[in-house]
Amino acid sequence: MSDGARKAFMLGFEPQMMVVEISALLPVKTLRPTVKASRKYRQIADSIREIGLVEPPVVARDEAAPGRYLLLDGHIRIEVLRDMGQTQVECLVSTDDEAFTYNRAINRLSAVQERAMIVRALERGVQEDRIAAAISMDVVSVKRRVKMLDGICEEAVALLADKHCPLAVFDILRKMKPIRQMEAAEFLVGNNNYSVAYASAILTGTPESQLVVGAKAKPKGVSPAAMARMERELANLQEAVGLAQETYSQDNLHLTVARGYLAKLLSNVHVARFLASRYPEYLEPLQAIADVSSNLPDEEAA
Repeated sequence: MSDGARKAFMLGFEPQMMVVEISALLPVKTLRPTVKASRKYRQIADSIREIGLVEPPVVARDEAAPGRYLLLDGHIRIEVLRDMGQTQVECLVSTDDEAFTYNRAINRLSAVQERAMIVRALERGVQEDRIAAAISMDVVSVKRRVKMLDGICEEAVALLADKHCPLAVFDILRKMKPIRQMEAAEFLVGNNNYSVAYASAILTGTPESQLVVGAKAKPKGVSPAAMARMERELANLQEAVGLAQETYSQDNLHLTVARGYLAKLLSNVHVARFLASRYPEYLEPLQAIADVSSNLPDEEAA
């Protein structure tokens, strides 16, 4: 590395973490009133109560007020700690006051990734009830996730490894033979549709020869003619979705850039304060747009 490159290099965080008074933190965004009723809030709260704070909040020194810190990332974690009666928290201190770079690029765990995490914890001797408490699930749900990939071929698992598929989708795939599982997984990925309804439609259009013994794909009371029509409609739907995908990428890129620009604006403390004082009715919907990280609802993605 050249001397010029060394001089240009700058740490993104201060070398040492710092214990900060929660009362000295100034949030750069406002949490929606309904956040405490959300599944995400319950999961974070249960995790903190069970195993403590894993990921420290990120703060930046407020140059305008010594001793005060801008809270860049970890708003829900701080709210949970405040509700628990905590007065201090150990934080990472950023050298940059831009909140846009934190957690915006972090994706939620997919069902396959979540299962891998649970299996690894079990292999290390963690009890099922403690895992359930840490991730805000019941023990039955933990056991179901452990067995989620039983009967699913490796190729289908690889295709869906980082996709947000509901658990019920894997129950549907399990009724198919491996070759059909791969085809179904390719349909799901190709159409970017991981809903239970779409997986059920694929199962309905699966020939009997491609189903495992004892599995039933055809709904009761449906005639062969109706089944043939459903299969044709499914094929037409897949073709229509393929055509829509030609413009989807560009449209999605435009929306992502617009959302990112809006998020960067709102991460500016001065802009956020101005909107809060002058146009509070606009701040919450704009913040909701800026906080969007996926086109899948949280419950469906889980």
